[in-house]
Amino acid sequence: MDSSTRQQRIVDRLRVAERVDVADLALALQTSEVTVRRDLDALAAAGALRRVHGGAVSLLLRGEELPFALRSVESTAAKDAMAQVVAGLLRDGEAVVVDSGTSGLAVARALVGRRLTVVPLSLPAAHVLSSSAATTLKVPGGTSRFGEGSLVGPMTEASLRSLRVDTAVITCCGMSVDDGVTAYDDVEAAVKRAAMACARRTILVGEAAKFGRTALSVVCSMTDFDVLVTDSDAPAGPIAQLRHAGVEVLGA
Repeated sequence: MDSSTRQQRIVDRLRVAERVDVADLALALQTSEVTVRRDLDALAAAGALRRVHGGAVSLLLRGEELPFALRSVESTAAKDAMAQVVAGLLRDGEAVVVDSGTSGLAVARALVGRRLTVVPLSLPAAHVLSSSAATTLKVPGGTSRFGEGSLVGPMTEASLRSLRVDTAVITCCGMSVDDGVTAYDDVEAAVKRAAMACARRTILVGEAAKFGRTALSVVCSMTDFDVLVTDSDAPAGPIAQLRHAGVEVLGA
């Protein structure tokens, strides 16, 4: 088991128990206590937990999102594969909004070198895309969320309202046929809605793990999207419902 998988499982345990012990984790993860302590130290440095004698306690409030540094190593292969599918849906010359978050950053990486006009909704995505002379960047104004680099607030929303783009690529924190697409922060949700409103076509990107998760702020219904790009582990029932509702579902 690699370190990112171990750390994700530790965080999952903390969300339930709010405290974990080194010895118990070593047994559950089938690894040494030294390795567990190393993982706990890394998670503490990322702000996900506080080390205590013999283990750790959670610093994440109920319903709070993981730090960007941790999410960036979660399901990286799935995110990169989904990003390639998204890139294949875009034609050269298109104007595209690319949402924030780690999946949005994966999409930005997949678009490097493409002849596109891109509106990135995060500073990390803007930085990645700025390396390509072929890509025209239109970076909206707004407030950059600390630790995330996402652009939010009235200036970002106003910038998006002034545009008409071909495609908006939207990411999410949770998605459910019943509860819809959700985000952990209401300002993030508002920017996502503004991005969708300025686009002729909307693409939702979310790995299978996002199904069944519900965050605090509702963005919209899943059926408001034209396309869902997910991975091969996505649950069959919700996928069938979305296709019946007219959403094109593509697996990575």
